[in-house]
Amino acid sequence: MPITTPPALHYQVEAADLHAHLFRVTLTIQRPDALQRLSLPVWIPGSYLVREFAKNLQNLQARQGTQAVAVQQCDKATWEVACKPGRRLVLRYEVYANDASVRTASLDATRGFFNGTSLCLRVEGQTDQPHALEVRAPKSAPDWHAATGLTPTDIDARGFGLYQAVNYDELVDCPFELGAFWSGEFKACGVPHRFVVAGAAPSFDGARLLADAKKICETSIRFWHGNKKPPHTRYVFMLNALDDNYGGLEHRNSTALICGRRDLPRLGEAKTSEGYTTLLGLISHEYFHTWNVKRLRPAEFTEYDYSQENYTELLWFFEGFTSYYDDLLLRRAGLLDEYGYLKLLNKTINQVLQTPGRALQSVAQASFDAWVKYYRQDENTPNATVSYYTKGALVALCLDLTLRSEGRSNLDAVMRALWQRCEAGPMTEIDLLAVLADVGGRDFAPDLAEWVHGTADLPLQELLKAHGVAVLEEKPQPAQRLGLRVGESGSLQIKTVLRGGAAERAGFAAGDEWLGIETPSGDGWRLHKLDDLALYAGPQRKLIALVSRDKRLLRLPLTLPDTVTTWRLALRESKLAHPWLEADA
Repeated sequence: MPITTPPALHYQVEAADLHAHLFRVTLTIQRPDALQRLSLPVWIPGSYLVREFAKNLQNLQARQGTQAVAVQQCDKATWEVACKPGRRLVLRYEVYANDASVRTASLDATRGFFNGTSLCLRVEGQTDQPHALEVRAPKSAPDWHAATGLTPTDIDARGFGLYQAVNYDELVDCPFELGAFWSGEFKACGVPHRFVVAGAAPSFDGARLLADAKKICETSIRFWHGNKKPPHTRYVFMLNALDDNYGGLEHRNSTALICGRRDLPRLGEAKTSEGYTTLLGLISHEYFHTWNVKRLRPAEFTEYDYSQENYTELLWFFEGFTSYYDDLLLRRAGLLDEYGYLKLLNKTINQVLQTPGRALQSVAQASFDAWVKYYRQDENTPNATVSYYTKGALVALCLDLTLRSEGRSNLDAVMRALWQRCEAGPMTEIDLLAVLADVGGRDFAPDLAEWVHGTADLPLQELLKAHGVAVLEEKPQPAQRLGLRVGESGSLQIKTVLRGGAAERAGFAAGDEWLGIETPSGDGWRLHKLDDLALYAGPQRKLIALVSRDKRLLRLPLTLPDTVTTWRLALRESKLAHPWLEADA
């Protein structure tokens, strides 16, 4: 239904100063309370960190008619306006926008982007009212267009004008892309989809991106619904191509994405680069979230509290299972072959196995601690934590292969049954256990207790073998062999020293600069990159590492291990893997 005029809440957004990175927002409240409270979210759903968006809000002023009204700040992100109740209140303020991520807002002479959580004050007591958002075209950028998943009510051919949202949650769940972007459209299972790309090079092959995105979307829709309609009636992909970046954030009928410019498909090149495969995996991941976290979601997210952390132990399911299916659906969409898929799965497995923190933190704890650990990583993160993305994906793999091995069902059926049981809404771990028992024919509580709430390694090797995939142990890369993560820009910088590795035993520390080595024969060699170690050490296992720490030169006794291995997956029996890798929804 169209919003009545005038709307109870009306936001007007202007690109006030492109060079100063300033959006100007005018918020009109038709019927304010006597002491009207307003707040700006401190986080954005899908990115579990308090980001303090209010730090960018400035020059907040309020008026009723021609009279200025006092605004009192209550805390870091809340304000009170002492006004006459029921009489129209107009607030004006600016937001500094110079963050190119998908989580906040950005504005300059080349592009604009914003999430409502960064720009739109929350009117306390009226969050369930219809909200209108008017986006004005910048006069200094006549070639700019606007793209969003929000419902338009009165817009021009470039997409600028008036949009409506049923409530505040919908308003801030629909980001806007502004600029002279490339735009293309396709239909997936009859649903209109739009793809806009900012920052692409002239070599960009838009037709290929559309064709591949269509395959991904149709595979996902059929996964969840077969031949039935999905819950969304339109969808918008907003991709910002930068020199070197990566990321995405899901929304109910849109997503904001970032990729490296070199990762886009190129005209005249039929080969799929590793970077483009990564981009397709990102598209698949965020699109799968349309169901798994934006609708089917943790019970703790039934209503978002935008003022503080919203804790849940289920991110291993919502992010981890989505991470499992993102690449698997690329395989089922025909965008990866079996070997390409196993290569990506192999990478995920080794990432987990090379994380000592997996023995300290369960993946359920990792979910709960996301607010203070996953999004606040430092040099000790791999030693103390495990990723709910990667290990969660491996939990999904174990459940899927276990269900298939026992011959009763598979994880695909579990996901669809959860969608039905929870009515595409809030769910708990109890719901998952109930569906697993119903679909799998037995109690899976002991499995989840061990895999999700415990810290023992997962039974990957035997499950993969039962599905035609062998695990081969091979000599790892130098960094893995030593238990290091390094940077090699001009010099060899130690970023992380992994727990229990040869580097830790030798006394390396994060922040060290590894200058060179001395061999038992007394020869000294300068190192510029880690691969130099094998060149100069030769067969020697006992060396002296020459390290600079806080301008002091240290000589560390280093013993090179010969027992460290890494996994390589090898497809041995395609017939056994086929039902898993190519299952039809």
